[in-house]
Amino acid sequence: MAYCPNCGTPVSGNFCPQCGTPVAGAAPPAAGGPAYQPQTPPPVAAGLSQNAAAALSYLLGFITGIVFLAIAPYNQMRTVRFHAFQSIFFSLAVFAISIGLAIVSFIFFAFSFWLGSLISLMQTALGLAVFVLWLYLMWKAYQGQKVVLPIIGPLAEKQA
Repeated sequence: MAYCPNCGTPVSGNFCPQCGTPVAGAAPPAAGGPAYQPQTPPPVAAGLSQNAAAALSYLLGFITGIVFLAIAPYNQMRTVRFHAFQSIFFSLAVFAISIGLAIVSFIFFAFSFWLGSLISLMQTALGLAVFVLWLYLMWKAYQGQKVVLPIIGPLAEKQA
């Protein structure tokens, strides 16, 4: 049985079912022949699966996104790169919107307590929505599914 030179997964065809790397299709010589040498599987690399790395790239926002873009085996996987870039762009967008709402809330509190309270309530609702979306993105990435967010998702696809 052949093994993928990239990820070590057993391969039965011309391409790795895990990462898609082309594998040389030469059949091994028959058992007992003069050139027969038993194949030993490559050592198992201690690391995360592609889905786990993609999900963990969302864990601490832009920090883990940058970490997974810097770590060698994961920065070469297109799926992990997409999720890392989307995590970075998502956390930066949430940060910018939160700063903007805080400034608007502060201005409205100066003019009217009720308007300021309404903006503050919107901040709380936005925080809850962001938390639910963050959990959803991590769950879908762990399942191997790709969720492309509006505006920042296509930017992440271009970068990956």
